[in-house]
Amino acid sequence: MDLVRNIFGSTIGRKLVMAVTGIVLIAFVVGHLVGNLQVFEDPDRINGYSHFLQSLGPALWAARIFLIACVSLHIWAATVLALESRHARGDQPYAVKKWIQATVASRYMRWTGYIVLAFILYHLAQFTVGVAQPGSFKANIPHYVMKGDYHILGFTAVPAGTEVLDVRSMVIRGFSNPVVAIFYIIAIGLLSVHLLHGGESLFQTLGWRNHRWERGLRRVVTLLCAAYFLGNLAIPGGVLAGILK
Repeated sequence: MDLVRNIFGSTIGRKLVMAVTGIVLIAFVVGHLVGNLQVFEDPDRINGYSHFLQSLGPALWAARIFLIACVSLHIWAATVLALESRHARGDQPYAVKKWIQATVASRYMRWTGYIVLAFILYHLAQFTVGVAQPGSFKANIPHYVMKGDYHILGFTAVPAGTEVLDVRSMVIRGFSNPVVAIFYIIAIGLLSVHLLHGGESLFQTLGWRNHRWERGLRRVVTLLCAAYFLGNLAIPGGVLAGILK
C-alpha cells in the first residue's frame, strides 16, 4: 500500500507512471501500424489478421481493458503533473527564453494528447464498433472467404475457406471519404508530434538520457516518429490515390 501511495502520490512516481504507460502505448501503436500495413498485401492477410484477433474473445477484451487502463493512467498523470507545474509557478508565465528554447512538440504536448484521445475514440467508433461507418455496420461490410491459410509463427490461425469480415473493404470504404482521410492524417500527425516529445521525455524519466548522446537520441526519435507518420499516411493516401481499391 505504501508503494502504491508513493508512486501515485509523488511527482517522481507520476512521471514513472507516464513513462511506463507510455512504453506500453508506443508498443501498441507500432504493432497496430504493422498489422494495418497488411492492407497492401493479399486480402487474406489483413482479413485473416483481423479475424484472428476477434477470435481471441476474452483475451482480446482483457488486452483492451489493459490498454484503456494505461491510457487513463497516462492522461491522469499528465493532467496532474501539468496542474502541479502551473501551481508551482503561480500566475507567472514561462520566461521568454524558456519558451523559445522549448520544442514545438513540448509546448503543445498536453493539447496534442487530448486531440489524439478524441481521434482514438472516433477511430474505435469507425473501425471497431462500426457506428461511424455509413449505413448499418454489419449490413454494409461484405464477408470474405479465405483463399489460403493465415499463419502466425508457422501455425495456421485461420484456415482456408473460412468466411470472415472483409476488413480490407471496410478500411478502403472508410478512407474513400476525403474528409475522414484528411482528419485521420492530421490526427496521426499530431500523434507523431506527441510521440516525438514523449519519446525524449521517457528516456529522461528513466535516466537513459545524458548530454553525451542527447542530440543523437533526438535524431533517432525524430526519424522513428517520421517513419511512423509516413507508415500511417500510406493507408489513407493509398486509398485517395487509387492504389488501394
